[in-house]
Amino acid sequence: MPAAAGRRRAGRYRSAGACGACWSHRMSHPELLLDITRLMRRARHATPTGIDRVEMAHADYLGRHAAGRLVYTAMHPCGWHVRLPAAATRRFLDDTARRWRGDRTGPRLAAWRLWAALCLSWPRLPRPWPSARRAVYLLLSHTNLERPAAVARALAAEQARLACLVHDAIPLTHPEFARAGMADVHRRRMETVDALADLVVCNSRATLQAIAGRLPRGPHGARLMVAPLGVAPPRAPGADAGPSPGAPCFVMLGTIEPRKNHMLLLQLWQRLVAQAGPAGAPRLRIVGRSGWENAHILNLLARSPALRGVVTLTHGMADRDVATLLRCARALLMPSLAEGFGLPVAEALALGVPVIASDLPALREAGGDAPEYLDPLDGPAWLRAIHDYTDAAAPRRRAQLARIAAWRAPGWDDHCRMVLDAIDRLPDTARPPTEANLAN
Repeated sequence: MPAAAGRRRAGRYRSAGACGACWSHRMSHPELLLDITRLMRRARHATPTGIDRVEMAHADYLGRHAAGRLVYTAMHPCGWHVRLPAAATRRFLDDTARRWRGDRTGPRLAAWRLWAALCLSWPRLPRPWPSARRAVYLLLSHTNLERPAAVARALAAEQARLACLVHDAIPLTHPEFARAGMADVHRRRMETVDALADLVVCNSRATLQAIAGRLPRGPHGARLMVAPLGVAPPRAPGADAGPSPGAPCFVMLGTIEPRKNHMLLLQLWQRLVAQAGPAGAPRLRIVGRSGWENAHILNLLARSPALRGVVTLTHGMADRDVATLLRCARALLMPSLAEGFGLPVAEALALGVPVIASDLPALREAGGDAPEYLDPLDGPAWLRAIHDYTDAAAPRRRAQLARIAAWRAPGWDDHCRMVLDAIDRLPDTARPPTEANLAN
């Protein structure tokens, strides 16, 4: 009788359109529960952050290579886990990608409809019996990691293991650059990873080294791996958002916050204007949204007569317009004091644009041997580099262009494939929670 029942069940699966071999293959790989809560929360923003790009890249890759086992999920504002309707989610993702490219016509109906589906959903209850298929919950941003009980409930409801991506440990290693209270929030996130994760993906060796000591290293510890992020430069340039060819221009990308070290460049540009005058100084285009603890940066930019018309701040630019601006630039400047990876470095190099960056391990991982690396506190060295790169044909700049020609841009498919391969190699059983602190 049990054998007959098994044959009937197998027959039902085959009658649904799956051959035995296909069914065996599907069952041998886990169901992929992709959490897109962060993308949904940021639907009102016209331009993505680096973390947004990571979540979108995985959604795109899994949709192309693992669609048969991909399930979109999100966390309800009240803290419960919801499976999202696939068609509505795909429309939302397509609309979001279109807006990032610069096509912002029409209302955000796809986002509103997906939010309605999320908010009108009830909690997903734990299954009363073991699932026949393994599942892995993919949390590719830090969103909700500070809510360990909510994450634990989602894993219990789906009988799933947790694979998460840690982007940096900056609030812990450099709390002076984070918002007030973020060190405690990030500490809770790492405690959640410690207690629940089976696979921890880091975007760089620098990030892995920063968090490794905070995670268990015993036989029940999570597997740690590095999967460098990818880049996908726009194929077609947008409208020319840059200066005229006769005005040398440098570009700085990133949120306006203390660790990006905007003050260094603003003070150097005051020196450049004093030396060459407003007409003779190169232009600096700062592209980024306003962040935190940046009043001194914005005040200097607004009040300094020397910077007026020479240094400009822009936000909300589409990807293709940022790419066009970079192509017009003498170099990308990235004098950061701390970074988890440094995606703008790789994006600029992929466009063939020279990079002058801080000598940080994470930025060296992103750029390899191509960029120029300088101490972020060495103002005179940065001033000399800017002087040299202002001349497009200067030997120093031409030498970097030669290095860029030998540099290989990492692809998003490479990154996503590494993560998916690691997920598919996870053992069948989840590791037990290491702490009893999940009731908070």
